Amino acid sequence: MQETAAEKNFYWKLFKSTFVISAFTIGGGFVIIPLLKAKFVDEYKWLDDKDALNLVAIAQSAPGVVAANSAIILGYRMGGLLGTLVALLATILPPLITLTLISYAYDSFAHNQYIQLLLKGMQCGATAIIINVAIDLLRKELKKKLTLPLVIIAGTFIANYFFNVNLMYAVIVDAIIGFFLLRDKKYA
Repeated sequence: MQETAAEKNFYWKLFKSTFVISAFTIGGGFVIIPLLKAKFVDEYKWLDDKDALNLVAIAQSAPGVVAANSAIILGYRMGGLLGTLVALLATILPPLITLTLISYAYDSFAHNQYIQLLLKGMQCGATAIIINVAIDLLRKELKKKLTLPLVIIAGTFIANYFFNVNLMYAVIVDAIIGFFLLRDKKYA
């Protein structure tokens, strides 16, 4: 954390990047995850893949909005308490501004055919981003050639898609399996 926070203009970079990510995250909190990875892991190299995955897993399992939880955890990890405040403020400002503007012209937005089409297009883009992350995760696990993680991925998909098992229950079961069966260093 000290190396990251000591970087020149760190808090401004954190605010600006988190603000932009939040402004363009359409489709729910889970869409923010690949964007955070692209910015903080791939571009800035403030986190590695494993740290980002662990922090996002905690954010998803904590009560509250995934985007806000991610901002709190990532901000704290990268810049302490001030990093938390900066990332959280940058995450909540875009939706707050957008909703405030929309509330003034709600009737115009709600019944506008072009706005409806625009929103449908944004949903498609969000879906593509989530699918891309899933494929990347699957590729990484396939490269490791370990059976248990692949069984967990397949089992979770089958349980949710074919048997409509609530994803939160599947995540809890996956966490228990991970805790007891994936402790070996080969799974890291």
